[in-house]
Amino acid sequence: MTQATLKPNDTRALDALTGGAFSAPTSGERAARVREWLAGDPSPEQMQEVFRELSGRDKGAARLLRERLDEIKRSKGQEAMAAEWAEKARALLAQPKLNIADALAWQRDAAKAGAPLSREPLAGIKAQLAERVKGIEDLQHRVQVHREAAVLLAQRIEVLSTKSWQDAKAAAESLAADVPAWQQQAEALLADPNWGSVDARFPPLLESSRTQLQVVWDAFQSALAQAVAAAQDPAAPLPPVPVWADELRLARGVPAEAPAKPAKPKVDPQVRAQATQAVREALGKLEQEVAEGHGKASAGAASALRNALKEHGKLIDDKLENQAHAALAAAGELEGWQRWRADQLRQELVAKAEGLFERPAPVEGQEPQPPKPRYGGRKMQEQLRALREQWKQTDQGGPPNHALWKRFDDACNEAYKVVEAWLDKVKAEAAEHKAQRLALIEEVKAWAAENPTARDGDWKGFNRILHQFEDRWRDAGHLSEKAFAELQPQWKEAIRAAAAPLEAVQKQSLERRHAMIDEARELGAEPQLRIDAVKALQQRWQAEAQGIPLDRKHEQKLWDAFRKPIDEAFNRKTQERERAAAALSERDRVVLEASKALEAANATGDAQKIKAAMSALEAALRGQAQAAAAVAAAGQESVAPAAQAAEGEAAPAGPGAAPPAEGAAEPAAESAGEAAAAPPAPPKATPKPVTAMRGDDRPGMKKTEPVAPARGGRFGDRKGTGGPGRPGERRDDRGGRDARAGGRFGERPTEDRGPRLGDVAFRAQREALEHAQMALKKLAAQAHGEALTQLLTAWEQRLAEQVPSVQELGKAVSPAVRASWVQALGAGPAGDAAEALLRLEIAAEAPTPVEQLAARRMLQLQLLTRRNDPSPAQTWGQDVARVLASAYDAGAARRLQNALRTLLRR
Repeated sequence: MTQATLKPNDTRALDALTGGAFSAPTSGERAARVREWLAGDPSPEQMQEVFRELSGRDKGAARLLRERLDEIKRSKGQEAMAAEWAEKARALLAQPKLNIADALAWQRDAAKAGAPLSREPLAGIKAQLAERVKGIEDLQHRVQVHREAAVLLAQRIEVLSTKSWQDAKAAAESLAADVPAWQQQAEALLADPNWGSVDARFPPLLESSRTQLQVVWDAFQSALAQAVAAAQDPAAPLPPVPVWADELRLARGVPAEAPAKPAKPKVDPQVRAQATQAVREALGKLEQEVAEGHGKASAGAASALRNALKEHGKLIDDKLENQAHAALAAAGELEGWQRWRADQLRQELVAKAEGLFERPAPVEGQEPQPPKPRYGGRKMQEQLRALREQWKQTDQGGPPNHALWKRFDDACNEAYKVVEAWLDKVKAEAAEHKAQRLALIEEVKAWAAENPTARDGDWKGFNRILHQFEDRWRDAGHLSEKAFAELQPQWKEAIRAAAAPLEAVQKQSLERRHAMIDEARELGAEPQLRIDAVKALQQRWQAEAQGIPLDRKHEQKLWDAFRKPIDEAFNRKTQERERAAAALSERDRVVLEASKALEAANATGDAQKIKAAMSALEAALRGQAQAAAAVAAAGQESVAPAAQAAEGEAAPAGPGAAPPAEGAAEPAAESAGEAAAAPPAPPKATPKPVTAMRGDDRPGMKKTEPVAPARGGRFGDRKGTGGPGRPGERRDDRGGRDARAGGRFGERPTEDRGPRLGDVAFRAQREALEHAQMALKKLAAQAHGEALTQLLTAWEQRLAEQVPSVQELGKAVSPAVRASWVQALGAGPAGDAAEALLRLEIAAEAPTPVEQLAARRMLQLQLLTRRNDPSPAQTWGQDVARVLASAYDAGAARRLQNALRTLLRR
């Protein structure tokens, strides 16, 4: 038989084996029959044969077999791994001395290798190891407790040596029970099966405690027995305890003897100083470490001090020796406290590490939700670093605690998964940012090749595109320092090559701008400032600045350098004008004095004084007619030079005008009184007659060009048809006003104002008047508030004579209204003020309390229906009288005050 004849037979056999999985018409039916067959738990060999035949026909149905085979294979691997790690754990448990670090390392390594710790046999072995480790740790803790108990027993015995021997005899019975009990507990610790696995430092501690306690107890019993014998027999020797011996001496009638202190042998002072110095150095080091709380360092410093005392103890004085023993006792206490404090700090760090995730409380009937991290990747990384660093510092101050370390490490490893996901994301983003930056560099190079110069001379657009490239480079995302250091030179080279045409044009522009700055200096240095040349130069500068951009700071510095000489020239011209106007006329001095008097009155805060000072200032301002008369009396001799000086000052405004003389501005600044008192000026040459010219004679205009036609009148104005002077013709002045009217204000006669005020006097009187008006307004507001407060006080005290006068209340209150208020306060309180207050608030448009809003709306609706009744704004005086006639209430007083604050100002 050939293979071709065998295959259909094998397929039919497998089809019968699987219940028709091969002959099923659809994929879903084949998968369903494979599941049914797998539910019968077939052998792996059969599943492998069926998978081999079915994988070529239907991969979807064959996937079920592949998953089952993979699971079997994985379970076999897990079983082999579990057997291997179980053997290692049994070896650890079989050891007579189990190291806690090895047990914890077995659990950590097994978890990293993927061993199934949650399934048997590893779950049971893990529990055995944990129980064994817990027993060892408990045993070590019990050793520490017994050691402290031994110290306390020894201290009890030592304290009895400072009391009466009878008290010691009474306490000896309890001590005789406590000391053997402690010895029995210590023997029980030695008999514990886990005693061989405790840390090597614990057995010596327990043995030294046993020995020390036994020695102290034996000495106490011997001294107590000797004291009892001495009390019974006066000839018996006294006990070695000084307090007991003194007590027995007093009982025998013998005075107590001061213990003779053995004299120390004489020692060389230099040797004694060296010994004292050595002990002091060791003592200072120990005190420093104890003060800073360094447990391990203090232990080393205490050992050094003990060695120093052994070597130099006989050469130092008692004070230093007592100080050294006190420091050693403090170091011993610190060592025990440090161990307890280290565990407490570790507990806090474990709580912080486990608190990095939010674990929602379980809800009945729902699946438990996975914990959520409290922080993002970077913050979580910083938290983990800080926690691990704090754990290291804690380990330096006390012995390690492996159980707490296991919890802390597990919590940190779980939190580090968040950091790993964040790091992967950061790496992906860094790769993307690097690709974007490389693409941007290539784009800049391509743009530089296509644009060797600005299109249509638009260098501002050229510079704008370069700035856009730089902004895109800055916003391209974060890179590591190494990657950024690699790409930054490439970017600088590309952007430098792209900006080379602009830099060349900017260099030429700088040369032109420096030339214009030199030209501006030359213009500013000329004695007569040429306005047309300055304007032309400024226009050239603006055209250069708008055409070629520069760095903002550099361009501002160049502009300041260009503007400085021109500003200085204008400032010189302004200063000349100010010097010419600095001399005040007699009327200016009067106005200035009146302005100062008004300012002084403003400072006093007295309204009468302020009004009087304002009247005086207005009188000084109205004295312009007298000033004009003084000027006329002075004669034409003094007026003519002033007019000529004024003309000389205004003449240079036109182009081509000659500069004024140095003394031309001085006569214009002289006052009228000075002009009248001054001697007549020498006669001057007859001025050149003015010849009429056609054209525009305004400053800055060319006289050779014709005058531009004036803007026509308004629509509907009557236009004249005849020449000037014809009847009915409208003649307009240069300002477009009707020349037939009497000046600017029509038929009103023009006031003769006389000579105008100087700038200093004009500003002084204007500021003084403004300040006076503000002060009067402020005083009026204060008087209004005082009157309102006085009215409310009169209402509260029901005193009609305290109602303010009509002048104090203001023009809004008539005498009849005030009389009604006085009459309301004179009678007893009666009536309800609710509706009156609402009418007042409506009249003043003041806000109403929330609880009265509904009543106010109802009243407004009622007022709409009463068309013939007067409005609240007309009857507010009567409403105030009704409120004052009612009983006083603090809330009603506030509402009345808010309403009157507005109504009295109208």
